[in-house]
Amino acid sequence: MALSKYKGYSLRNRVFWGFLIVCILSMTGASVLSYVILKNNADEQSRTDLQNKTNVLTSSLDYAVSRKHISTEDIPEVLKNKIMEIADINKHDIMIYDLDGNFLISNKEKNQVSQKKIPHNILTKIITKDRRVDIQEYDQSVGANKTSSYAILSNNSLEPIGIVYLPYYHNDGAYLSVLNKYLKYMVLVNLLIIIFSIWLSWIISSNLTNAITRFSEMITRITLFDKEMQPVKYYHNDELGALVKAYNKMILQIQDQKERLAFSEKEKAWREMAKQVAHEVKNPLTPMKLTIQNFERKFDPEDPGISSKVKKMSDSLVDQIDMIATVANAFSQFAQLPEKNNEIFDLNKEVENILRIFNDDRIFVHSNKESIMVNMDRIYLNRIITNLVTNSQQALIDHKNPIINVDIEQMNKRIVISVEDNGVGIPRNMFERIFEPNFTSKNSGMGLGLTMVRKMVEDYGGQISLKSEIDKGTKFVISLPTNL
Repeated sequence: MALSKYKGYSLRNRVFWGFLIVCILSMTGASVLSYVILKNNADEQSRTDLQNKTNVLTSSLDYAVSRKHISTEDIPEVLKNKIMEIADINKHDIMIYDLDGNFLISNKEKNQVSQKKIPHNILTKIITKDRRVDIQEYDQSVGANKTSSYAILSNNSLEPIGIVYLPYYHNDGAYLSVLNKYLKYMVLVNLLIIIFSIWLSWIISSNLTNAITRFSEMITRITLFDKEMQPVKYYHNDELGALVKAYNKMILQIQDQKERLAFSEKEKAWREMAKQVAHEVKNPLTPMKLTIQNFERKFDPEDPGISSKVKKMSDSLVDQIDMIATVANAFSQFAQLPEKNNEIFDLNKEVENILRIFNDDRIFVHSNKESIMVNMDRIYLNRIITNLVTNSQQALIDHKNPIINVDIEQMNKRIVISVEDNGVGIPRNMFERIFEPNFTSKNSGMGLGLTMVRKMVEDYGGQISLKSEIDKGTKFVISLPTNL
């Protein structure tokens, strides 16, 4: 997979984990909020139940003591039977204390009443506020939360005659049962949502990153050496679609500039070529003209050696004409490279076959693989290798220990061919001109060999570079795609 090399930092993983974390946080927040709401509802329900029960009990007691005017001392006598009835009907314990907090009566036996006197701090709060007081506490004997509710008991003259104590035990078991049931359902639903979120986030991240990867691969395949730069096809109207449109617009502009530049470069190259052809042709024409003029001036039909002089002049003119023909053929060969006929073959074997014609034991071939398959024209390869090796041989004249190394390497989808010699080397000031059509560092030749090599290499989308030191040698390095 194209993005695997980025491991945990890939865009796919960031999108996937970001989406998943948001889902988990959302579900966690929803669960916590539901728990808080459920607990608050349970507490509110508990307070409401306590309020209703307290109101019913105090109303029943108020009614029981309102039939006649009574005082605190009359409470046990008046309520001794009624308190049992009220407690049984409401299923709730009732304890009544005097205004000093001392126990008076209860629906329970006196020895079963744990609180014989109301604590002073609670008593003060009840008398001071003159309304119901609820005290939250935990009953160790029962092991449950309890709300102790205290209220003033008044007679029919609205005079306070006692304090009613109602212990209310919270049914936490029912609350926990509801909570446990809710949590079970919530865990199950959240688990299903998480599984769905993982699947959905993976699909979304995969689709996004696959689209970006395809777009990246399309861009990577496009080079300036392509005859026609193909636009990227993408049919979705989204942010990536806008990027593709901008890119397609850009390559159209590049294509236009490329065509203009190519035309300009061709025009410039042919102008230079025309100058060079004119220069090479003009060189032999001058001595030819002088020869004819000199012969015409000295021509004597009666001269007994006239035949030999004519023959000598004719030979000189033929030599000069042959030189002009050689120049014309050389430039013609450069201008008309053969059409490429690509085929798949083993580069190692082909290079060895090419070098065999030199019959030179100073040439050594090395390769990093036993077989390197390429798809290119054999004639192009032959010309490239022949020109470079010939240059190396010419640089080794008068060298005591001449060596030419031809190295072939394959690195992924590219091959690197280097031709290195230990000859005289090339001055650094010639590096920039060494591939020019009209430049040569030798005393003879048209200076077209390396120009042809560079043209053929670039026709295959490759590059050629030069490394050289005086009296140490020269190395030409060619990088080409395998085209497989």
